[in-house]
Amino acid sequence: MLTRRLLSKTAALAAIGMFATIAAAPLPAFAETPIKFTLDWKFEGPAAGFLLAQDKGYFKAEGLDVTIDSGNGSVEAIPRVATGAYQMGFGDINSVMKFLDEDPTQKVKAVYMVYERPTFAVVGRKSLGVTGDPKSLEGKKLGAPPPDGAFAQWKAFKQVAKIDDSKIDIQSIGFPVREPMLAKGDVDAVFGFAFSVILNLKAQGIADDDISTILMAEHGLNLYGNAVLVNTDFAEKNPEAVKGFLKALAKGFADSVKNPAEGVAAVLKRNETLNSDIELQRLTMANAMNIKTPYVVENGMGGVDPARLAASMETLKVSVGLKGNVKAEQVFDASYLPPKDERLLP
Repeated sequence: MLTRRLLSKTAALAAIGMFATIAAAPLPAFAETPIKFTLDWKFEGPAAGFLLAQDKGYFKAEGLDVTIDSGNGSVEAIPRVATGAYQMGFGDINSVMKFLDEDPTQKVKAVYMVYERPTFAVVGRKSLGVTGDPKSLEGKKLGAPPPDGAFAQWKAFKQVAKIDDSKIDIQSIGFPVREPMLAKGDVDAVFGFAFSVILNLKAQGIADDDISTILMAEHGLNLYGNAVLVNTDFAEKNPEAVKGFLKALAKGFADSVKNPAEGVAAVLKRNETLNSDIELQRLTMANAMNIKTPYVVENGMGGVDPARLAASMETLKVSVGLKGNVKAEQVFDASYLPPKDERLLP
């Protein structure tokens, strides 16, 4: 009897010990889906929404392991994504249209509109004779980085703005020398994203009242700007990952609009050489001009008006020689977007 009790007690203790061991063991970790994401440009103010989504754990909460790399132009992000070198990225949707028009089999499409109004601009100096009137560019010397998204729209812009370019001298220049050349007076104006060129000029010592900005969107060029891109093979295999990325991103951009200073702090973590005041101005300008537009306030961030997108493709037939090999629905896919109430900006 004693032996039986002892055996029973021993078995019970062993069972308890086994249960305790199992309970104390760490739960198996769920694998996070890795996503390599390329920005269009350097770590600057307008990238705050992406970086806040990462720093505040919004991507992680969606089961994603996101790596964000700087870019080398809004056009160059496209082949990075199409080839699968990056699963997702941030690039100019107009250039995506051109890219797919040339080869509809390329593995890339847009899934989330960030710059509802494009940042395309020609920025000059009043002291060099350039004003806010597009016709003031006539007879001037313009600097144009070949991969620049704004320069890509020159043919259409000069048509809608009724610019006579017969005496305009366009010089091919690199991104690093764009603002320095304008600051020195080597060119009278340059093509670029408004918020980048303006603030880079100020950093070169050019006064506010000497800077003139011609926003193409305010002079007849009704296009969209930069959007989040996805590799289509990745999207087909990982639809929930793409949806989760956009859900997290909507939160990140809402935070960067609500608290730009917090967004700038996230940017400076990646590039301590930046001036926080300048980046705050840059982000504030991008929010006002391109991100929190009247359309976005009403409809939420991320989506597009299909009719407007289709019309923009007609404009691109003029500016970049689009042949019509793709339709709007092949360029932008809204099926991964979060519900509207999750995309509203504060």
